[in-house]
Amino acid sequence: MSIRRALISVSDKTGIVEFAEALAAKGVQIISTGGTYSLLKDKGIAVTNISEVTGFPEIMDGRVKTLHPAVHSGLLAVRDNEEHTRQLKEQGLDYIDLVVVNLYPFAQTIAKFDVTYEEAIENIDIGGPTMLRSAAKNHAFVTVVVDAADYARVIEEIGQDGDTTLDTRKWLAAKVFRHTAAYDALIGDYLSKQVGDLMPEKYTVTYEKVQNLRYGENPHQKAAFYRRPLANEGNITTAEQLNGKELSYNNINDANAALQIVKEFTEPAVVAVKHMNPCGVGIGETIAEAYQKAFDADPVSIFGGIIAANRTVDKETAAKLAELFLEIVLAPDYEPEALEILKKKKNLRVLKLGEAPVKKNEDLLVTAVEGGVLVQDKDTFQIGEDHLNVITDRQPTEEELKQLLFAWKVVKHVKSNAIVLAKDDMTIGVGAGQMNRVGAAKIAIEQAGDKVHGAVLASDAFFPMGDTLEMAAKAGVTAVIQPGGSIKDEESIKVANEYGIAMIMTGIRHFKH
Repeated sequence: MSIRRALISVSDKTGIVEFAEALAAKGVQIISTGGTYSLLKDKGIAVTNISEVTGFPEIMDGRVKTLHPAVHSGLLAVRDNEEHTRQLKEQGLDYIDLVVVNLYPFAQTIAKFDVTYEEAIENIDIGGPTMLRSAAKNHAFVTVVVDAADYARVIEEIGQDGDTTLDTRKWLAAKVFRHTAAYDALIGDYLSKQVGDLMPEKYTVTYEKVQNLRYGENPHQKAAFYRRPLANEGNITTAEQLNGKELSYNNINDANAALQIVKEFTEPAVVAVKHMNPCGVGIGETIAEAYQKAFDADPVSIFGGIIAANRTVDKETAAKLAELFLEIVLAPDYEPEALEILKKKKNLRVLKLGEAPVKKNEDLLVTAVEGGVLVQDKDTFQIGEDHLNVITDRQPTEEELKQLLFAWKVVKHVKSNAIVLAKDDMTIGVGAGQMNRVGAAKIAIEQAGDKVHGAVLASDAFFPMGDTLEMAAKAGVTAVIQPGGSIKDEESIKVANEYGIAMIMTGIRHFKH
């Protein structure tokens, strides 16, 4: 076989003129539609209008032009089926050997701030996906191209043998079905959100590859990094890497964890993360002060950690960061002198977020389980004054309340069971991922050392009994914030009152497994 007839209809015209010129030079008849036809004709390329093939004009503002038997018979006919060939000739039709189509820019359309529902609907392509699917189904005989990056490969093979190889056609067909599936998934997601159906009977999402990763969580695991097509800025998927080695699977996970915590704060804040848990969090008048507090929170664990800041990194902060080994620094931006300092550490991954990270709930949280996924809203709940239920005899002081709210913002991002101790706008002890709450408290108190005197404590879930609270009280904790809701809440309240602790119950739990 050889490629004799090609149908070209593209919204993205990148490289299409050169591609069509190469086809025409090899004697391929080119059929085209609408704007693509006009462009190729203007460039002096011999091109046949689709209406000459179908014997039917483009109607309804171009909505109906390729949805015609003359097109799809030529695409779907099985070339070694005598009956198909007979029927095609009987109807005066001919094969179409090559299809080059890309689709209406639906994603770009709905990404616009002021897009209307009607505009979004008008940018749902019908004829394009139909041609792509017809050609891809019949890839034993038909070559189909949906990506301009593949033009060169197709032209090279045609130049060698007059046709593409079967392996190439299979590869291109698979790419087409991935492409149309992603396109439809995006449309389905958009329409579902329009009617408020966020967890429908079919949950279909699509992602675009950012990069292959050297390996996954461990060297024997394969991995790649993907992002949502319409991901907001200010996250890991859209960050610009300014320096350092390629990101790893664990780097990305840890950096994302750090970013989610720093998004909790409006004042200058710095978060240090190791293995998905914060090892130090600090806030201050400046980003340098916030970093110093995050460092002082746990100067041992921060080594080899990930640092996230919610302000531009200045020269002073960069100088401090450069004093120790870190895997990643991520921030909205960097002063030129600061970036110069950080780039001296050639392996340090420096990520620019592009805007001050703020908390957004753009996606559902998807967790894989064997055979399926769990889907839920992200935990972006913010407590207000009506959640601050003081249930002890003593009220927290103004300073204690400030520290309690700080600790509460952190503890929701610590693996359960979780305990966070805070003092002077910084964490001083973090107990994470323990099988019981007493164990988490022991770790946090041991880490805090002498700093625990006068500290506050936050717990991600209720105290099942009074033992954790009594341990904290004896260590010197003066105020506590916790959800409440245990059948033994009265036991905890009694312990708090005995030790003169102020305790708030929020009624809100923050499990993180």
